[in-house]
Amino acid sequence: MDPALMGHALEPGRVTFDEKMVVRKAIEEANIPFTYVVANCFGGYFAGNLSQLERLTPPKDKVFLYGDGNVKVVYMDEDDIAAYTIKAIDDPRTLNKTLYIRPPDNILTQSELIQKWETLSRKKLQKISISADDFLASMKGLDLAGQVGVGHFYHIFYEGCLTNFEIGEGGEEASKLYPQVEYTRMEDYLKIYV
Repeated sequence: MDPALMGHALEPGRVTFDEKMVVRKAIEEANIPFTYVVANCFGGYFAGNLSQLERLTPPKDKVFLYGDGNVKVVYMDEDDIAAYTIKAIDDPRTLNKTLYIRPPDNILTQSELIQKWETLSRKKLQKISISADDFLASMKGLDLAGQVGVGHFYHIFYEGCLTNFEIGEGGEEASKLYPQVEYTRMEDYLKIYV
């Protein structure tokens, strides 16, 4: 999530974005050259578990859908995030800009990710939809880390904060700058769980 776009973030998770913006402001005021990298959803935390909270592996029989499961999300293999980041280090095209890692084949809905898993595993999962209100209500009684996690999931899977904007002049999209990077598609990423 780009902290510059998250001024409306829910408490208590908002502090994450506020603190990042303090650092960004200090960097820019000091005229330190920068490239910010927005990596989106790491596969190990969001893809392998089909975007389920509190687990790292695919569920065996049922899966919770956030809303209708049709909000676009960007899922990335961590090695690919590193590859794009390394390429951007000395690239004048990314100097003093934000590099968004959003390769087109990895922009999927949660439902599309689940469908890829069902095809690979040859097993249909029971899908249970959770409304936005019910999801936010689940924060009650959670510790701080749990509340932050629910808030971030809400922004990603209900609001679409990773894909609901156009990349402007202050940004570049990694797969367009570096088409030679053979990034991992999520159907291939999920094979490690079969």
